[in-house]
Amino acid sequence: MNELDFSGKAVLVVGGSSGIGNGIAHAFLDRGAATYVWGTRATAEDYNGVEGSDLNGLAYSQVDVAAREQIADAPGPPALDVLVLCQGTVVYKRGEFEPEGWDHVMAVNLDSLMACANRFHDALADRQGVIIIVSSVSGYTSNLGNPAYAASKAGAVSLTKSLADAWAADGIRVVGLAPGLVDTKLTKITTEHPKRLEGALRSIPLGRMGTPEDMAGVALFLASPLAAYVVGQTLIVDGGLSL
Repeated sequence: MNELDFSGKAVLVVGGSSGIGNGIAHAFLDRGAATYVWGTRATAEDYNGVEGSDLNGLAYSQVDVAAREQIADAPGPPALDVLVLCQGTVVYKRGEFEPEGWDHVMAVNLDSLMACANRFHDALADRQGVIIIVSSVSGYTSNLGNPAYAASKAGAVSLTKSLADAWAADGIRVVGLAPGLVDTKLTKITTEHPKRLEGALRSIPLGRMGTPEDMAGVALFLASPLAAYVVGQTLIVDGGLSL
């Protein structure tokens, strides 16, 4: 038996159009799952040429998760085994200290997690499914310029615990994944500035950034029978950054 074979399974990756979410989506696709992704652009073709985005083989739908009504009305797979909540945004230049920036980040990074989880609760319960909530190591520390990002990710870690406790009896296993520094569009403020990147790498014992593939491997584990007794925990995947 191959515990990492997802043939016959259906997976939805919210935020799967690029970056970490896209890496996770392809990992499930490569292991046999029918894989669906939600993103913000109108069509899959609108991601052509976008760094870190490959929608080949993935069933794409446009959904703005900041709008609750879109989550409620968006197309979803007829049956669902794994729901990966990988949506995320950030506002730089101290924009999160202002109400508009704060509200937008919280709507995407935290509020939509609960809305998506509720939307697919019954489908997941029917299949004894798994929810993976992708947060961040920022949920465990301060983030000087991005208070909404840090607060939302801390909330995501807490929500993972609470939903796991509430829904285990329904047959839904809720777990989490907290990436460290991964080269995506959200981290360009660091990765595209050599001095900032050099300083960041000095803080990582492994001496390198993470990749979407690093995160995908852990997501596969968490969704698999190998992690059947893991409930409510958020696994930190950061190359030792938080040590």
